[in-house]
Amino acid sequence: MSAQESRAPRVKNRAPAAIQITAEQLLREAQERQETAFRAPKQRVEDYEELHEYQGRKRKEFEDRIRRNRSSMKEWTQYATWEASQNEFARSRSVFERALDVDATDINLWLRYTEMELKARNVQHARNLYDRAVTLLPRIDQLWYKYVYLEELLQNIPGARQVFERWMKWEPDDKAWQAYIKFEERYEELDRASAIYERWIAVRPEPRVWVKWGKFEEERGKVDKAREVFQTALEFFGDDEAQVEKAQAVFAAFARMETRQKEYERARVIFKFALSRLPRSKSQSLYTAYTRFEKQHGDRAGVESTVLGKRRIQYEDELAADSQNYDTWFDYARLEEEAYRAEVEEDPKYSPEKVRDLYERAVAQVPPGSEKRHWRRYIFLWLDYALFEEIETKDMTRARQIYKAAIQLVPHKQFTFANLWIQYARFEIRQLDLTTARKILGAAIGMCPKEGLFKGYIQLELELREFDRVRTLYEKYLEYDPSNCAAWIKFAELESTLGDYERTRAIFELATSQPALNMPEVLWKAYIDFEFEEGERERTRMLYERLLEKTGHVKVWVAYALFESAAMENAEGEDAPGDAEKARAIFERGYKRLREQGLKEERVVLLEAWKGFEAENGTDEQQENVQNMFPQVTKRWRNVDESGTQEEYWDMVFADDEREAHPASFKFLQMAHAWAKQKQSVPAVQAPEDSDEEEEEEEEDQEEESDAAGRRGEDPSRLPSQDEESDESDQ
Repeated sequence: MSAQESRAPRVKNRAPAAIQITAEQLLREAQERQETAFRAPKQRVEDYEELHEYQGRKRKEFEDRIRRNRSSMKEWTQYATWEASQNEFARSRSVFERALDVDATDINLWLRYTEMELKARNVQHARNLYDRAVTLLPRIDQLWYKYVYLEELLQNIPGARQVFERWMKWEPDDKAWQAYIKFEERYEELDRASAIYERWIAVRPEPRVWVKWGKFEEERGKVDKAREVFQTALEFFGDDEAQVEKAQAVFAAFARMETRQKEYERARVIFKFALSRLPRSKSQSLYTAYTRFEKQHGDRAGVESTVLGKRRIQYEDELAADSQNYDTWFDYARLEEEAYRAEVEEDPKYSPEKVRDLYERAVAQVPPGSEKRHWRRYIFLWLDYALFEEIETKDMTRARQIYKAAIQLVPHKQFTFANLWIQYARFEIRQLDLTTARKILGAAIGMCPKEGLFKGYIQLELELREFDRVRTLYEKYLEYDPSNCAAWIKFAELESTLGDYERTRAIFELATSQPALNMPEVLWKAYIDFEFEEGERERTRMLYERLLEKTGHVKVWVAYALFESAAMENAEGEDAPGDAEKARAIFERGYKRLREQGLKEERVVLLEAWKGFEAENGTDEQQENVQNMFPQVTKRWRNVDESGTQEEYWDMVFADDEREAHPASFKFLQMAHAWAKQKQSVPAVQAPEDSDEEEEEEEEDQEEESDAAGRRGEDPSRLPSQDEESDESDQ
């Protein structure tokens, strides 16, 4: 067999099928063609003989299943239920009794047995079964509930009460007692219900039971009886701290009842009695109830005192757990300050000693260690303390002492807080002592120079309009940190604001000559923006050229080119238009520089900016030229290690790079693209189908060309196809 015959036939017709089949159609047909599920045939019984035969067969099946699995109550239940469905109740009872012989503790079996009897309206049988069940399993509440429900359903109220009495002898859980009480309430036997509560208390004397009893007596209108219940409860629990803590719910319920009866003094006495015998940490819920009571029925003084007392307890508990929780100290101090302001409104001579004592306790909690992060929150306690003395008490001497004490406490050799020094200086300015304020900030800069101190001092002098002092401070600031570009820029902006442009340029020149800068790009941008705003195009151009000598970043080239094309206002106030040709020349220079450095992604960024520029200022030909400079993304392979392992990666191939690296193949590729472009503009003529032999020869030639390109190091995917070559040669 020849190679041509062994090759698989090629598909000539790739057109879509005439009839399209959708996924919805496939799902619908699958649903329609599904076979119906198997259904067992219905069996009809024509006479008694067939019925007896059917029943005998089923009984044999059930007996066999029971014999195989005697302990399965499911099999017994199904057998008995089937007998009941055949109206063979005697046989059904027999099966159930046999099952009970196997396991008489199965609750479900008893329930199914009684359910069968009730469906057959055999009430007496069901009653007997419930009696047997609760006698055998007296701790199963479900059986008792069913028994009681049956008797009540039959309107046998004495019988239901008798069942409840039998049940209560076993001292069940609280739900059973509540069910008995609700049963008596339904038939308005409230005295019996009260007696049941008394028996319930004797069995389970818990606070919630006392509360329920007292509420029951109140709801039925016997307030004296309810008060007697609560008093008995309090006598039962006693006055010990542990017992009062346990009986908090009783105290709260007793007070709420007195409140509903408008006996506010009684309620207040109850609350205070309980709170006086409990520590604050154990009476949160009761104190909350007392606070709510005072807000509703107390006077303003009582309400505020209650709220303040509650919050003081909370803060003291938190500080007892963690004395260096400064957030709690802040909240506590704010609370005491608000209380002080409220008291001062009523009595101007009210003493601030409570607030001062709190602040003294707070600042005494010095952070451990010498790390600044531990001191950040702590130092604000001193500042708040000083502001309180200055604003609220008007004691300037004490406020000054607080500032001095705080400054002496901070270890300035290790770290300092600029805000503390600045607030101290501003305090002295508010006291009209400018000399002392300057001494404070000068001492701070001399002792521990810091950026925040310089900024604060400069801002202070700017507010005072002392520009000579500001210049001096900026000089010291830059001597301390000459690499701080933000400081250089602010200094230059100051001189620009004052109108001294030569001094501004000198500052910028001195800044750009520094050997090390933290943000040089921001500094150069500020310098260039300054010259641009002043309308100095030539100076701005020189700055860009100087910047390009230091760095060839693509953003600089783009900004330079856009600057040349932008209009600007000159020194005479006239608008000077930009020069598109100069901008285009800058783009070309930048592209060549980036190409020489072998930077591909940066060239793409520049081309994108260049493309946008040409879209606004260039012709169609210039736009097309820039578009042709964009790279093509191709897939290539490279060696990973010395073993020859290769990995696939995507690479950007620029046309000018290919022109220099492979001139012959690039010329060939250029001709192929030109032919393809011409072919798109000329209507295509359908060519006759080639024979299989011609197609095979074309494929072999194309494979040879690809192998040759691979040996030359070219990308075979970039070569034109055989059809394109033949068409090009015909032309």
